Amino acid sequence: MINHNEMFLLKLGEVVLKGLNRRSFEDKLVNNVRRRLKSCGSFQVYIRQSTIYVEPTTDNCDMEAAYAACRQVFGVVAVARAVPCEKTVEAIVETAKTYLADEFAAARSFKVESKRADKQFYLNSIQISQAVGGDLAEAFPHVTVDVHKPDLTVYVEIREKAAYVHAPALPGAGGLPVGMGGHAVSLLSGGLDSPVSSWMMARRGVELEMVHFVSPPYTSQQAQDKVLELARLLTAYCGRMIVHIVPFTEIQEEIRKNCPEEYFTLIMRRFMMRLAEAVAKKAGAKALITGESLGQVASQTMMALGVTEDVTTMPVLRPLIGIDKVEIIRIAREIGTYETSILPYEDCCTVFTPRHPATRPDLEEVRKAEAALDVEELVAKALAGESWVRVKY
Repeated sequence: MINHNEMFLLKLGEVVLKGLNRRSFEDKLVNNVRRRLKSCGSFQVYIRQSTIYVEPTTDNCDMEAAYAACRQVFGVVAVARAVPCEKTVEAIVETAKTYLADEFAAARSFKVESKRADKQFYLNSIQISQAVGGDLAEAFPHVTVDVHKPDLTVYVEIREKAAYVHAPALPGAGGLPVGMGGHAVSLLSGGLDSPVSSWMMARRGVELEMVHFVSPPYTSQQAQDKVLELARLLTAYCGRMIVHIVPFTEIQEEIRKNCPEEYFTLIMRRFMMRLAEAVAKKAGAKALITGESLGQVASQTMMALGVTEDVTTMPVLRPLIGIDKVEIIRIAREIGTYETSILPYEDCCTVFTPRHPATRPDLEEVRKAEAALDVEELVAKALAGESWVRVKY
């Protein structure tokens, strides 16, 4: 049913636990919601008593798109479609009867759950539920009251400006508002892991930039387009971002020519860390993010991770470190990156894969093997060829 007074109530999660700097988290969250809703129409967005109110200001707002968008904003734990009305039992009952008519038609049992945020209101929560529930039971005689396991729960909130009636809220993205957790550079390949790890760190409030390595002619334009599409899919949650594209062909060819085969992947990953750190420093970012999961492949054993991390002084955040592939796939499906990640275009990690990679590498041995290369010159040349793309939702 279309109701022209319909609006959204966004419930806050962890943000309400923040102490003295809670206000800055709330301000950031309101701004993120406003920015995310720009493409859906004109909305008034404001916060009162730990709830963000989203009210359409014109009739041509795309409410379905706005509802979906609100659920993707980090920092919001639940989103309810609601209708405001006068703060009287009669008005609340009338609103519930019309706004939730379809839900009542489908239900066999119901209950009313009330919240009195406005403590000046003359009834307390239990009294509101009893009064509204009694009148609704008369209006819909085929529906019985069941306070334990009802088919339908009618929510009533008495707030400063008005009373609000809504059916159950749907879960939001949770986490913290993007921008409150610092700024990091995520190494984005075309696989399943790196988009999920990027999403997980954005969910902790981290603002992201991406770095992607290309090795033409070994990697195709389709592989690069696939990565840009993954980044675009992530912008629904993270907001717009820059993807830095760094040429990697010469580095890989030099490693293949000059280094022992079992160390190919490790030395390649060391170069990726050096390049990502250089990009991060230029961008003012304070950490790197990778999609590594302990023991998933040879280059992700504990000793191999130590060898890779040896070349950077920045913190390396690995949100997937203790997560298995089944869980990673589940999250990828949930956030919408799975179908793109499994497209069959090779990225540069798979170009020169050793047949027998070292799983227990010795750091000194790897450093010695790498000494055959002019590391500084190779890094400088790759950075000189860097380009970037701004991706937005």
